[in-house]
Amino acid sequence: MKISQKGLYALQALMMLARHYQQGAIKIREIAYEENLPEKFLELILLELKNARIVESVRGANGGYQLRRPPSEIHLSEIIRLIDGPLAPLGDAESLREQIDRDAPHRALYKVFLQVRDAAARILDNTSLADIADEARTPKNKRERKQKETGVVPMVVRGNRSLNENS
Repeated sequence: MKISQKGLYALQALMMLARHYQQGAIKIREIAYEENLPEKFLELILLELKNARIVESVRGANGGYQLRRPPSEIHLSEIIRLIDGPLAPLGDAESLREQIDRDAPHRALYKVFLQVRDAAARILDNTSLADIADEARTPKNKRERKQKETGVVPMVVRGNRSLNENS
């Protein structure tokens, strides 16, 4: 699975809408400014999200975009699949299962790819916009305490690379 720049922008915009969910529609210009996103590209992304019924547009002086459903009902897997396609490293889960059946000499390799896909899907299917919007609101020292308690080091995406937050 590779998340494109478009996918990252979509996730960032949706996180912002999730953080401001109770405040009504937000103008594209405000989303672009707060998330430091290119406004014209964001317009295209929001139109795609609107067509997929993830966001809705509101006309008028107080218009803009807002989530169609509560942030807790929108999962990362839905957004990533919409923008970037299958979660599997090589096609979707069904094509990986076909490769496992068809390519006996490399069956073990395709089984690993399927396990990677299934693990990623489980995480993304169980992580909502509300989850990550709440994390964005959590002060850094509170995150660090949670990290020490759980031993889990959060990942931060910078540019096209995923980096450990402590790097």
